[in-house]
Parts: sequence; C-alpha cells; structure tokens
Amino acid sequence: MAVSKSPHPLELALRILGLVDLLALLAVFMPRHWMEVGNAWSGLGELPLGPLVGYLARSASALYGLHGAMILFISFDVNRYERLITFLAAAALVHAGIMLGIDLNEGMPTWWTLVEAPGFAATGAVVLVLQALSNKKTEQA
Repeated sequence: MAVSKSPHPLELALRILGLVDLLALLAVFMPRHWMEVGNAWSGLGELPLGPLVGYLARSASALYGLHGAMILFISFDVNRYERLITFLAAAALVHAGIMLGIDLNEGMPTWWTLVEAPGFAATGAVVLVLQALSNKKTEQA
C-alpha cells in the first residue's frame, strides 16, 4: 500500500490562498443587482451607474482569479518556484501598503481599511514565514 504524502504547510497555505482568490471569479459573472446589494450592504452607498464601475469590478475580479490560479499552480512545486513565491509574498507586503493608502485616500469604511491592508500583509508574512521554516527544515535534513 502506497503512503500518500500530506502537503507541507507552505503548500497548503498557498492552495488555500489560491482557492480564496479563485472565488473572485464569481463576481465576474454575478448580476449587477447583486453588486448593487453588496455595495449598499457594505456601507458604500448606491453603486454608480455606467459601464465603467461594472467593468472595473469585473476585470479586478478576473485578475484576482488569475492570481489565484497562479498561486494554486505554483503550490504543487514549491521548490521549483521558490524565488517566485518569495517575490509574490514580498509583493503582497508592498501591495498591503498601497491598498492602505488607497483606502485612506478614497475614504473607504473603517472596517474595510482594517481588514483589507492587514489581510494582504498577513498573507505575505505567513508565506514568507512558512517558506523560511521550510528552508530551515531542508537545511537541517
């Protein structure tokens, strides 16, 4: 009987993060009415009319989905993609700072600002820590 290898914590974290990002693809296809309801529910008021808002929301969601697919893909060969994983985790930390600035500048609700930027920072930090722990284990072996 073959013994199955359980995923390393870094692989597991990347797969979870990738799958979460892939959920954004749902927003690419959601009816505009759902966007309007979500916008009002989140405290952002009425969703502006015109095609630009829908375009930006759907294209941003598609990019998050693409990012998720890439993260999921690289999770199956963390040794091969080690440098890319490091880069993406560091980029998540920078992205957190950029998003914090955007949130503050655009007057996003406090709850949004307290969740978004720290969330991006946490994903980058968790991946970097798990990667460092993985590298330390490899060096000791």
